[in-house]
Amino acid sequence: MRFLPVSLTTILVELADLDETLALFASLENDPVDGVEETVPAARTLMIRFRPEKIDREALAAELSRRDLTAKIPPSDQLVEIPVRYDGEDLADVAGLTGLSVDEVVRRHTESEFIVAFCGFAPGFGYLVGGDPALHVPRRQSPRTRIPAGSVALAGAFSGVYPQNSPGGWQIIGTTPVKMWDIDRDPGALFQPGYRVRFVDMDKVTGKISLPASAPAKQATEPSREKPHFEVLTAPMPALFQDLGRFGQNGQGVSASGALDRGAFNAANRITGNPHNTPCLELTLGGFSFRASSRTVIALAGAPCPITIETAHGRLTANIYTPISLESGDVVTLGQPSKGMRCYLSVRGGFDVEPVLGSFATDTLAIVGPKPVVAGAILPLKSEAKALSSVAIDEVASFEPPSVDDVVTLDVVLGPRTDWFSQRGIETLTNQLWQVTPQSNRVGIRLAGEIPLERRDSAELPSEGTATGAIQIPHSGQPVLFLADHPLTGGYPVIGAVAEYHLDLAGQIPVNAKIQFRPIGPFADITAKNT
Repeated sequence: MRFLPVSLTTILVELADLDETLALFASLENDPVDGVEETVPAARTLMIRFRPEKIDREALAAELSRRDLTAKIPPSDQLVEIPVRYDGEDLADVAGLTGLSVDEVVRRHTESEFIVAFCGFAPGFGYLVGGDPALHVPRRQSPRTRIPAGSVALAGAFSGVYPQNSPGGWQIIGTTPVKMWDIDRDPGALFQPGYRVRFVDMDKVTGKISLPASAPAKQATEPSREKPHFEVLTAPMPALFQDLGRFGQNGQGVSASGALDRGAFNAANRITGNPHNTPCLELTLGGFSFRASSRTVIALAGAPCPITIETAHGRLTANIYTPISLESGDVVTLGQPSKGMRCYLSVRGGFDVEPVLGSFATDTLAIVGPKPVVAGAILPLKSEAKALSSVAIDEVASFEPPSVDDVVTLDVVLGPRTDWFSQRGIETLTNQLWQVTPQSNRVGIRLAGEIPLERRDSAELPSEGTATGAIQIPHSGQPVLFLADHPLTGGYPVIGAVAEYHLDLAGQIPVNAKIQFRPIGPFADITAKNT
C-alpha cells in the first residue's frame, strides 16, 4: 500500500490490484473514518478527500494501512444484458492486436460475464472487469475527439459503454441502442458498482430484442410571467446556475461541479441576505442583460464589470460587491469585465429553480443540472421571505482578479505522479510560463508552453481519480489544469494539483494570461504516522 499526495485535502492510495482497491473501498463504506469526505475507486487506486481539521494525512495513512484487504466483494444479483451490434471501427484492429479473428473477438466478448467495478470518466460510464484476458488491448495511441454515445469499447483489462458523445481513447468494437445514462431514471446510471453485465450479439438474436427500460421524459413547464421573475434579454455566453457542488454521486460517475469562484459566490449571497448555498447565476464575460418584473435586491461579485441600470427615470450605474435595488421594469446590463472571467448574480430570496441530483450546479461536461440560461429565458424568483433578515454591506473581493497581461502564480502540491516525469520535466513545469489558450472552459484550463513536459517513459496509466485543480499531462506534454467540471477519473498522469486556496483564483484567469506554477514543497510519499 502506497500513499501519495494529491492536494492539501486529498490523497491517493495505490494498491496491488483492483481486488485490493475494492476491498479498501468496501471497508471504508462499512467502517468510515471520521474526517473522510469522499472516496473515488479506480483500477488500482483509491482517491480519498478528507477534512484536515479532523484528521491529517499521516494519521489517515496509518488508519488505512491497518485495514483488511483480503475480503472479496460478492457479486450483485442484478444482471444487465446489453444488446450490441458488433460494427465498431476498431474491431479489426482489436483482432489484429489479440491475434484472433473478428468472429472470435465477438464470441469471447459475448461469452464473458462482467462486473461493474466502479464508475467514472462520465456519468453512467461503468468500468467493467471479468472479461476474457485474451481481449486485453491498449488504448489507442491517438484518442478520438468524439466517440458516439452507445459505443462499446475495450481498454486494458476493462470493457465499457460510452454513455454520451465524448472524447476518448478506448478501442470501439460495437454499438448499443441502450441508454446508459438517464437523468430521469432512478438511479440515472444503468451500470451500478457490483452489477453483473453480459453483452448480447444483436445479429444472432431472433425475434424482438428487449431493451432496459428508460424513464419517461419529464415535461417541462413554462415559467409563469405572472409571478416575480427576470426576463433574460441578452446572453452572449449562456449563464449557468451554480451552487457549491454536487457531492455523493461518485457511484454514478458524477463529479461535484459547482461555482468556480466559491468566495465570490458566497459573497454575492451574503450581500443579498440569502441562506448559505443559495443558487446563483455564474456569468462568464460581459453582455448579459435582463429585465426585472418586480421590486427586488440583487448583488454581483467576482470579476469587476460595469453595471448599468435603465430605469423609468434614466440610466444609473452600480458597483459589484454592493446591494443593488431594482424596481419593476428596470433593465440591468453587464459590460465586459476589466479583469477576471466570471461574476455571480444573486437575488434576494433566490431563484426558483429545481435541483438535479440534490444540487443546483450545472456540470457542462456531464450535462447534469439546470439548463443553461440563454436569451429569452424567464427566471422565476422566490419570495424574499426566504432571505435572511439582513444584508452584508461591507463585502470586498478576497483577491484582485487577473487581467490578460498578468502572470498568475499558483501554488502547487506535487503528486501523485510527479515521479513519472524526468527532472527536466518537473523543472519545465515550474520554471516556464504557461499561456492560457482559448480552448479553456469550466472543464479545464488548457495551457501552452514552448517546451512540453518530458516523461520518464511512455507507460500507460490505469484510470484513477482526479481532483479539482489537478494538472494532468497528456501525450502532447502540454498541461491541462482541471476545474470544477473535470471528469471523475482520468488516464493521463497528474504531476501536481493547485492548492485549494488558489482554486478561486484559477477560476478567474482569462484567456492569454500566463501561469507560473510554484511548488509548496518537494514531492514525497506520505508516511503513515506511528501510533
